[in-house]
Amino acid sequence: MVHPRAGLPTAPEDLIDVARLVTAYYTLHPDPAEPGQRVAFGTSGHRGSSLDTAFNEDHIAATTQAICEYRAAQGVTGPLFLGADTHALSEPASATALEVLAANGVTVLLDSADGYTPTPAVSLAILTHNRAHPNGPQADGIVVTPSHNPPRDGGFKYNPPHGGPADSAATGWIQDRANELIAAGLNGVRRTPYARALAADTTGRYDYLGRYVDDLPSVLDLDAVRASGLRIGADPLGGASVAYWGRIAEAHRLDLTVVNPLTDPTWRFMTLDWDAKIRMDCSSPYAMASLIGRRNEYAIATGNDADADRHGIVTPDGGLMNPNHYLAVAIDYLYRHRADWPGAAGIGKTLVSSSMIDRVAAELKRELVEVPVGFKWFVDGLIGGTVAFGGEESAGASFLRRDGSVWTTDKDGILLALLASEITAVTGRTPSEHYRELTSRFGDPAYVRVDAPADRAQKALLGKLSAEQVKADRLAGEPITAILTEAPGNGAAIGGLKVCTENAWFAARPSGTEDVYKIYAESFNGSEHLTQVQDEARALVSEVLGQG
Repeated sequence: MVHPRAGLPTAPEDLIDVARLVTAYYTLHPDPAEPGQRVAFGTSGHRGSSLDTAFNEDHIAATTQAICEYRAAQGVTGPLFLGADTHALSEPASATALEVLAANGVTVLLDSADGYTPTPAVSLAILTHNRAHPNGPQADGIVVTPSHNPPRDGGFKYNPPHGGPADSAATGWIQDRANELIAAGLNGVRRTPYARALAADTTGRYDYLGRYVDDLPSVLDLDAVRASGLRIGADPLGGASVAYWGRIAEAHRLDLTVVNPLTDPTWRFMTLDWDAKIRMDCSSPYAMASLIGRRNEYAIATGNDADADRHGIVTPDGGLMNPNHYLAVAIDYLYRHRADWPGAAGIGKTLVSSSMIDRVAAELKRELVEVPVGFKWFVDGLIGGTVAFGGEESAGASFLRRDGSVWTTDKDGILLALLASEITAVTGRTPSEHYRELTSRFGDPAYVRVDAPADRAQKALLGKLSAEQVKADRLAGEPITAILTEAPGNGAAIGGLKVCTENAWFAARPSGTEDVYKIYAESFNGSEHLTQVQDEARALVSEVLGQG
């Protein structure tokens, strides 16, 4: 249910106490016997709040030591690129990580301007280094971010030498080792004082911002954007892309305004999300209400989340685009305007993304590679060129350079935001206009994702949903054509369930980052049919959770 204050400005009582949050980081110590206080890697690393004793100094020291041991065991001896976003817990966590990395003799590259570092800039840095040293020491990275999560949260994720999110084998090992170290009272964690770590010979600097911005023409037609004279608005939502957008405008001579150049760990300038929480979700019309209200000032307006791995696209004619709609448009445009992409490269989508993408892929005569939720499933395809575009329904995507080589193997919200301007400049139509044209060819699907509270035990039950638990042979009046617990594109476990008919589907799965479960549903038969699909999906999930 949408809160009555959703989309409204914050009030003083909505804001975190930053001093209390940071103090808790240093003074509260996790009890390893409590599941909620253990290191737990979800789809994008370990996340939690220091106030809940779920993201504290012990967690980060132990996790960093585990990463040091993991990379040593894997023979990774090159530099580690360390980046962080604007969340209040990111700076103390970065300091803790550097103390451990330096004590373990790891070469660490920090931002040369002591600025914030978007996730895609770290991914690009890793890939750039490893491409330049194919037979030498390989690099990896850490990004300190909980992505779009509320200001009270912290996050910590590891990107191995392929530049993308670590796979389950890596995160499982790191998680288990970190919890062993916490249970042992951090015995085995090497650490050196921060001042000494900062001055260590192994601590260096890297121009993340300059190298990312200068390399953008290799993946986007910025000449066309500049020539068009498009007026662009970019809202970093107080996140790590704040300095990047100004430099992009300057370096590539674009008519681009940084709509909100402010950073503040309380995010007091945000509008409240659907549940009246502050959340930097650039796919939410409530969190993006301020930018949507200014949509007529710009030909294209865009937003990013705190680590800039997600994108939100706002047009004068369509307002905030549904992420699924924009992914379909981006795919349709790119595969028609990238002549040097591999002819056999497929289209990557997560299984909870819109079936509109399936229909676009069929018309383009490209293989559809449908994978579980998590961008890690696209990494090998992007590196090898077997997938030219990988996208998630949660507004995360990346794609190949114009010459068909890899750009980033993690989500790049800056890239997808700029692509909206390229599409408009080259075609003379906004992405929302393009989507309306797609619906005239393929139909107009209704799509919704609903979040509901779920504790860890309930999420575990959801993650074990099986085909046998679906007794019905029809969904919302249509014969069921597939019941999936594994993704068609790679056979990997979904961690939930997807039920399909000819014109509709739903999927249920636990969130990997918050204490909620998600029900995704879509119908090409209209909103009333979608409601029926949702109702039947909820009934099934409630039964599994013992709520029915």
